[in-house]
Amino acid sequence: MKGSKSASAVLTIAEKCKSILASNWEGKLTTIKADAKGSKGDVHSSKVKYIVKKGKPYVWVPENDPHNVNTVIDERGSLAVTSPFPGPLARILKSMKRSPSRIALTGDVVPLNEEKVQLALESLEEAVISEHKAISGSTYAVSGLISSASLKSTSHIENLKGLLDGSQSYSIYKFDIRSCTFVDGHGNAKEIDLENIQASKTDPLARYAAMLIDGVNQSESRRRALVLFCMAYLNTRPRDAYMLSIDRNGFDILGIVPNPSPHSTNNSEQFLWKEFRLPFPESACDMEKFCHLLVNMEEEAIKKVSSYSGIGV
Repeated sequence: MKGSKSASAVLTIAEKCKSILASNWEGKLTTIKADAKGSKGDVHSSKVKYIVKKGKPYVWVPENDPHNVNTVIDERGSLAVTSPFPGPLARILKSMKRSPSRIALTGDVVPLNEEKVQLALESLEEAVISEHKAISGSTYAVSGLISSASLKSTSHIENLKGLLDGSQSYSIYKFDIRSCTFVDGHGNAKEIDLENIQASKTDPLARYAAMLIDGVNQSESRRRALVLFCMAYLNTRPRDAYMLSIDRNGFDILGIVPNPSPHSTNNSEQFLWKEFRLPFPESACDMEKFCHLLVNMEEEAIKKVSSYSGIGV
């Protein structure tokens, strides 16, 4: 598989942070509890929905949530956001004792005035419409892939449209970021310079990553293609494989392979999950390009595997 160095590269940590923020629509907001005497040491946390506008999160807090009182006294807060891992990935990662990559933001939770509230609502509506157009206007390759995904757990539309129906009252806040910490799947944390994050571009696949990944993982035929990729490009033959993450430069696969040093005859220890990286030969600038590249890679992989002596597809 031929490709340029730029297409083979992995995202920088700053780019990963920005893409995690763009890929999700829900985070855990934490503010300092307040009473008549002012702020105290205790905190209140709850899940909130959000959108990203010009690199900043705008959060929707239900009217009866204590955050609305807490931020009147003390605007300081934190927002934790994880990479969405829908479908079977959550179970597999749990068995590996791994967590999704995530970011922890600290900053100020700033209430919006009436004019900016209206702008935030318009931005939310635009985001919902934009995703709907991208999906409804997609080719058969994209729609076929997305049809395998669970939209309730992967779609921004399905998770954000309730903010527009007027069934519940919300206060809307801008989250002004003061610091960002990246935490990988093994729990290793690294604080990231905000200037690097601001200078980084959001990956074009980030918003649709959960749908695309789940679409692959929920389909046996597409998982077989992942096994084929491992055979053709990585000279390994996993029993099964799942897509772990995607970006414009390539994708990561989780494959279950023989354990080179099992500690017992227990069948569960004869195999282990191993992560593999496959680069794209060129940048995947949108969902259409992503699917096109996958199809081309599969055709190439079939030819390579078929040419191996004694190996059939």
